[in-house]
Amino acid sequence: MLAKKLVVLFVATAFVAGCETNAQNAGVGALAGGALASATGGNVVTGAAVGAAGGALCKDANVCK
Repeated sequence: MLAKKLVVLFVATAFVAGCETNAQNAGVGALAGGALASATGGNVVTGAAVGAAGGALCKDANVCK
């Protein structure tokens, strides 16, 4: 289960790093968050919301450049 989480996290990080705008980051973050929540048996809506927020704020926090 941990390996699946790490693969999804790695792929999501790669996609977010390639985005140009905060809206693109939020969209990819929402998809990744929903997918990760689904893969781990969590709430997909909550995962998507958290992913979208993290994606939108990742450049502001200097995580993705």
